[in-house]
Amino acid sequence: MDFAFEKAQFFSFYIYEEDGTNRRENITDWALKEFRDHYQDASVTKWDIFYYTYAVLHHPHYRTRYAANLKRELPRIPFAPEFHPFAAAGKRLAEIHINYEQQPEYRLKHIENKDLPIDWRVEKMRLSKDKTQIKYNDFLTLTGIPPEVFEYKLGNRSALDWIIDQYQVSTDKRSGIVNDPNRLDDEEYIVRLIKQVITVSLETVKIVQGLPDLGLPKD
Repeated sequence: MDFAFEKAQFFSFYIYEEDGTNRRENITDWALKEFRDHYQDASVTKWDIFYYTYAVLHHPHYRTRYAANLKRELPRIPFAPEFHPFAAAGKRLAEIHINYEQQPEYRLKHIENKDLPIDWRVEKMRLSKDKTQIKYNDFLTLTGIPPEVFEYKLGNRSALDWIIDQYQVSTDKRSGIVNDPNRLDDEEYIVRLIKQVITVSLETVKIVQGLPDLGLPKD
């Protein structure tokens, strides 16, 4: 998803030199040994640790307890009582987040204005006050949005809120360049994307709610 964050840090599995050469793993051999020794499990791989970390960073207790710390320093990853459930959950989360455009479309109801011609073009979408429907344009309204969708947040807004905000026609005041998200070669892309993001959001919430206890202090 092409979202714009003012400040963000990204940690990929591989890192490279500035010219794109010298690919190497971003998880050290030292970290691998620490995880294997802690869990007494020689089968743990660096990819497992990567996915484990991704799941931990989604854990509600972790995000709540360390909310203040995460604003000013890099996250510190604890050893949870169980390793593999987090690794499996993190892998699934990564799969649906990376491949969001390949996810099934959530079934929303279409309310169409029969007095207007079929129109898939977006100018600026609007979410209803009860957050159950999106006015896509004068021709189309999408309804039946489940409330759980808004529990999956990217920063301080839900993924669906980001879609509604980002996918609009806008003009840069300085350059005069028009940003138009509509695709002439795929007119229904944005409608499809909305439905796929709802699917991703719902599955994310389900996975996160099913994560095991992190073993952190309760205070």
